[in-house]
Amino acid sequence: MKRIFYLLLVLLWVACENDDSFSTSTGLRLSFSVDTLQMDTIFSRTPSSTYAFWVHNHNDDGIRISTVKLKRGNQSGYRVNVDGVYLDNSNGSQTNNVEIRRKDSLLVFVELTAPETRQKEPLLVEDDLLFALESGAEQKVCLRAWAWDAQRLYDMQIKKDTVIETGVPLIVYGTLQVDKGVKLTIKNTDLYFHDGAGMNVDGQLETDHVTMRGDRLDDMFDYLPYDRVSNQWEGVRFSESSTGNVLKYTEIRNADEALVCDSSKLDLSVYRLEMDHCIIHNSNSTGVKIVNSYASLNYCQLTNAGGDCLAVYGGEVNVNYCTIAQFYPFSADRGAALFFSNRGTTASANPLKITCIGSIMTGYEDDVVMGDDMSEGTEFDYHFANCLLRTPAVDDAERFTNIIWEKPDDEVQGKLHFVKIDEDNLDYDFHLDEKSTAKGMGCY
Repeated sequence: MKRIFYLLLVLLWVACENDDSFSTSTGLRLSFSVDTLQMDTIFSRTPSSTYAFWVHNHNDDGIRISTVKLKRGNQSGYRVNVDGVYLDNSNGSQTNNVEIRRKDSLLVFVELTAPETRQKEPLLVEDDLLFALESGAEQKVCLRAWAWDAQRLYDMQIKKDTVIETGVPLIVYGTLQVDKGVKLTIKNTDLYFHDGAGMNVDGQLETDHVTMRGDRLDDMFDYLPYDRVSNQWEGVRFSESSTGNVLKYTEIRNADEALVCDSSKLDLSVYRLEMDHCIIHNSNSTGVKIVNSYASLNYCQLTNAGGDCLAVYGGEVNVNYCTIAQFYPFSADRGAALFFSNRGTTASANPLKITCIGSIMTGYEDDVVMGDDMSEGTEFDYHFANCLLRTPAVDDAERFTNIIWEKPDDEVQGKLHFVKIDEDNLDYDFHLDEKSTAKGMGCY
C-alpha cells in the first residue's frame, strides 16, 4: 500500500512539473522570426507560394493568445494557417485561445491570391496579422506583396494575321499555336510561359522588344529566383512550313529547348529565321537549333545551354558579331558553344555553309567550337573571320582569318572576358570586361 502511495506522489510531482503556468502580465511579449513577411511579386488571381514564419515565447511562463486574426478579414486575399488552424470565412478569418507554452513556439503559414488591381503596374497588397494576448497586449506581423495584373492565354490558336501589343504581361498555358499561312506580330510585350507551355509556329512570327520566360516570379531559395533556373517552359519551335520569321530585340530565357528551326527544303531567297539583337540564355537543352535552313544571327547573345548554345545541322547560316558563351552550370555534360555539321538530326545529309564574323565563342571547356563532317560528298563549308575562338589553333588561312585562338592558360580567357560570371548565384553579365582581349567582337 505504501508503495502505491509513493508512486502516486511521484506521478503527481511529475505532472505538476510538466504543467506550465500561464501569465497575464502585460510585460510579456511574443517574438516573431519576422516583423514583416515580404512576399514576392505575384500575378493577380494566381496563388502564391507558401511562406512561413515562427512565433516564439521566450518567457518563463506560458502565454495565451485570445485572438489571431487578419485585420482586413477576407478582403486582401491572404490565407493564413496558425498552428494547424486555417483562418477562413467560417471562423471570421480568426482563431481563438491559442496557447504557447514557455520556451515554445508555433508556425504560421501564409499564402496569397490577390484580386485584380486594374492597374498596369504592380500594386502593393498589405494586411496585418493581429495577435491579441490574454493580458490585453496586442502585437502584429505585417504581410506585404506586390500583385500584377496579367492577361491569360489558354491553348490559344492564331488563325488569322494578328498583332499583340498589350502593355500588360501575357501568361501562356498550353501551346500558343500559329497556323500555317498566318502571321503573328508581337511588340513591346512580355510573355510568361507556365510549366509545360510553349509556342509552335507553322506560319510566321515577328517580334520586337519581347521577352519570353517562365511564369514563376518567386524564389527557389533566398538567393536564387526561379528566373535564373532553366527548364521552366518548353520553348519556341518553327515547323518545316514556317518561314520569314524575324526576331528583333527579343529575349528567350530559361526554356527547355529555347528555339528550334525544323528541317525544310532549303530556300535561299528568304530567311527562314532572322535574329537581330536577341538573347537566348539558360536553356536546359539546346539554345538555338537550326536544321537545313537559311538563317542569320546578328548581334545576338547565345549563352549557357545544357546542349549546344548554337547547333547548325546543314543549311546556310550567317553569324555576325555574336557572343556565344558556354558556362551552363547545371551539368558537366554541357554541349559546345557552337556545333555545326552537314548531317541532319536524323540519317539525312544536309549541305552546310556557315560564316562567322566578329564573334566570340568561349566557355568552360578547352574546345567549345565543334565541326562534324559526317556525310562524305556533301558540302561542308565554313569560314571564320575576326573572331575569338576557344578551340585548338588550326593552320588554315582559307577558312580562318584574323583569329584570336584562346587557350586555357591565357591571362584573360573564358569567363574573365565578361563583367560577371557568378556561378554561385547564377547571375551573369556578358558585356565585355575592360581587360578583355575581344574588344570590337561580340554583341556588346
